[in-house]
Amino acid sequence: MATVTYDKASRIYPGAERPAVNELNLEIGDGEFLVLVGPSGCGKSTSLRMLAGLEDVDRGRILIEGKDVTNLPPKSRDIAMVFQNYALYPHMSVYENMAFALKLRKTPKSEIDRRVKEAAQLLQLEEYLSRKPKALSGGQRQRVAMGRAIVREPQVFLMDEPLSNLDAKLRVQTRSQIATLQAKLGITTVYVTHDQVEAMTMGHRVAVMLDGVLQQCDTPRALYDTPGNVFVAGFIGSPAMNIKTVPLAEAGANFGPLAVPLTREQAAAAQSGGGKITVGFRPEATDLVSPTAGGLPIVVDLVEDLGSDANVYGHAALDGGSERFVVRTDRRGMPTMGETVFIKPQADHVHLFHAETGQRI
Repeated sequence: MATVTYDKASRIYPGAERPAVNELNLEIGDGEFLVLVGPSGCGKSTSLRMLAGLEDVDRGRILIEGKDVTNLPPKSRDIAMVFQNYALYPHMSVYENMAFALKLRKTPKSEIDRRVKEAAQLLQLEEYLSRKPKALSGGQRQRVAMGRAIVREPQVFLMDEPLSNLDAKLRVQTRSQIATLQAKLGITTVYVTHDQVEAMTMGHRVAVMLDGVLQQCDTPRALYDTPGNVFVAGFIGSPAMNIKTVPLAEAGANFGPLAVPLTREQAAAAQSGGGKITVGFRPEATDLVSPTAGGLPIVVDLVEDLGSDANVYGHAALDGGSERFVVRTDRRGMPTMGETVFIKPQADHVHLFHAETGQRI
C-alpha cells in the first residue's frame, strides 16, 4: 500500500498544440480508491499511463510512497495494471496467466501456488483454473486479469476502463465486485473510466478532467451537491443538469415568466458576466407546478417511464431561442407528449455560475 502524488505532472506529445495532461496536481491517499473520469481525450488514460511508466512525464514528477518514480521503468514501480482488453495469454490456462508474473520474478512454486489459489478464491475462479481464456465469458476473463494483478501484491493497482467490454448488466455486477475487493485488500487504486455513473458509485473520491486539466477532485456527494464549474455540473449526474445562461434582472435570473431569485452577493458576483448568469438545476430538483404558480412553460417532447418515476423531456421558448429541459417526476403524475407543463426549480437546489468563466458563484 502506498500514497501517490502527481506534482505538476505534464505530458506533451510532439507536434501537439496543447499538453495531453497539463500540470496535474493530485494527492492519492494510502488505500484510497480514486477514479479519474472525463470525456474521451481529456487526459485520464494518459495520466494513468504516466503513473505506470508507459508515458513520459515531460514536466513535473510522480511519487509513490514519497519516492520519485518519474524516470523509473514500469517494472521498478511496484504497480499492477488491469487493461480494458484483459491482455491474457491465449495459450496459457487461467492458473498460468495468473502465475506468469510471479514465475518471471522467480518466486518459489509453493508461494506462487498459495497466492494464485487465494486470489482465485477471492474472485470465485477456483473451478476455472485449468481453462484457457477462450473458454471463459468476458466477465470471467476480467476477473482473471484482476487475479493476475492481485497475486503480485503491488503497492498500487491501476485500472484502465476495465469494464467497457462488458454488457450493461455484467458491468453493474462487476463494478460492485471490484469496489468490494478493493475495500477488502486495502490497496491504493487509480481507476479510469468515461462513465460518470461508474465513477460516482465506485470511488472514494472522483477526479474530473477536461482537456488535460483537472477540473475538480472530491467525494462523489460533494461533486454532485457543489460542482465547482459548469463542466463538472453538466458532466456529473444522469440525466444531466439543466444548465442555461440567462439575463440578469432585478428579480433575479430571468427565465421569461420565471425569475430565479438571487441574493445581493450572488447578483454582485455575476455582474462581470456581461449582464448574464448561468443557472443550473437538476431534473430531480425541478417540480411540475400549476399554470398559476409562475413556472416556465415547456412543451413535452418525450416521457421516459422508468417504473418508479419518469423523466420528462421538453422544450421552452427562452431568450429568443428554443431550450431543452428535463424533469424527473412521480410516474403517477406523468404528462403526455405534446402537452404543455409548467416547471419550477426548487429554490434550495439551484446552482449558479459566472456566465463567462463558468466558475461557481
